[in-house]
Amino acid sequence: MKKLFGPVIALCIAAAPALAEDQVITRSYDGSYEDALFSLENAIVNRGLVIDHRSSVGDMLERTRADIGGEKIFDSADVFLFCSAQISRQVMETDPANIAYCPYGIFVTNRDGEIEIGYRSYPDESMDAVEELLDEIVADATAF
Repeated sequence: MKKLFGPVIALCIAAAPALAEDQVITRSYDGSYEDALFSLENAIVNRGLVIDHRSSVGDMLERTRADIGGEKIFDSADVFLFCSAQISRQVMETDPANIAYCPYGIFVTNRDGEIEIGYRSYPDESMDAVEELLDEIVADATAF
């Protein structure tokens, strides 16, 4: 038992930096939820990217709440999924395992009238180009 304790501690310490890097980046949107959706869609499409799917996460959570229980989380929440052929190729040539992160998602949420647009960060520096793209899109969507 004592011999196992050391490797387990070492594994936890080694994993901590990766876990610390994985976070959600958000920006507030000063406007209506519908305007935020429109602004985000334009910021994506204006880069020549195609939105593969729009997931209505808020609707799903509300629809299933009565069946599985829980509190209301969002007034509205949607996630836009898309890829960039150029950036996807770049990050997958660096590490083919980066396919696990495609497509990329940016969400819009409304909680009590507070609108946010955001995305999750990636723990591996080989995904920096994707994070830069997502940050630029969110910055464009939240700019006035």
